[in-house]
Amino acid sequence: MDIGLSGRTALVSGSTQGIGRAIAAGLARAGARTVINGRSDQSVAGTLKELREELPDADLDGVAADLGTAAGAHTVLERFPAVDILVNNLGIFGPRPVLEIDDAEWRRFFEINVLSGVRLTRQYLPGMMQRGWGRVQFIASDSAVMIPEEMVHYGMTKTALLAVSRGYAKAAAGTGVTVNTVMAGPTHTGGVEQFVADMVGHDLPWEDAQRRFIAEHRPHSLLRRLIEPDEIANMVVYLSSEYASATTGAAVRADGGYIDGILP
Repeated sequence: MDIGLSGRTALVSGSTQGIGRAIAAGLARAGARTVINGRSDQSVAGTLKELREELPDADLDGVAADLGTAAGAHTVLERFPAVDILVNNLGIFGPRPVLEIDDAEWRRFFEINVLSGVRLTRQYLPGMMQRGWGRVQFIASDSAVMIPEEMVHYGMTKTALLAVSRGYAKAAAGTGVTVNTVMAGPTHTGGVEQFVADMVGHDLPWEDAQRRFIAEHRPHSLLRRLIEPDEIANMVVYLSSEYASATTGAAVRADGGYIDGILP
């Protein structure tokens, strides 16, 4: 399958590291003009430098903005008034006993994990609909349907993305624009390495720590390992293509079989 996205402009929120970076690289590799986003000029510039070395023929740009705020979303819109592919990837996570999560933390997770994507979609979806083509994706998680005891606030935000994505897909019905959610499973990123160490101990070699984490805390995984970011990116690139024109309003799983059910 030869996926070509030349002539399309893609924006990936929170794309200076981890899954977002892998998604941006995948879209750029497929030919899209790809916009990197992070909170600081330094992080954006560093990622652009790395990607330009990895992909010398790629068309890359960047914008520093805190998309957990309305001002940040406005900054991005001013720089890039129209995009064809929007990937709402920005998100935070971290363990916290649910009875210790205060109002401020609930709001912070909702602002960053949910409202960042809501704002960007509200900005860019109308233009896509007018032009008759577009792709919007929300990066959710297995935690949307299998709420982790240690991260209820995180799981709540990912559940919300399923509803938000389905609602926007209905708004875009019949316009040539698709809106979907990608449900990523436990994925190997720098942040997850730290999370795994916090959960199983900092004295184990990485491979042993990973196996113990999966066995003890994510036992439903059929892969029996963490997913690599590129494996999530491959799904996003496909959904961004013409080949996925009949997939919309869906919660598409790239979870390594972690969700123990035949439906999301």
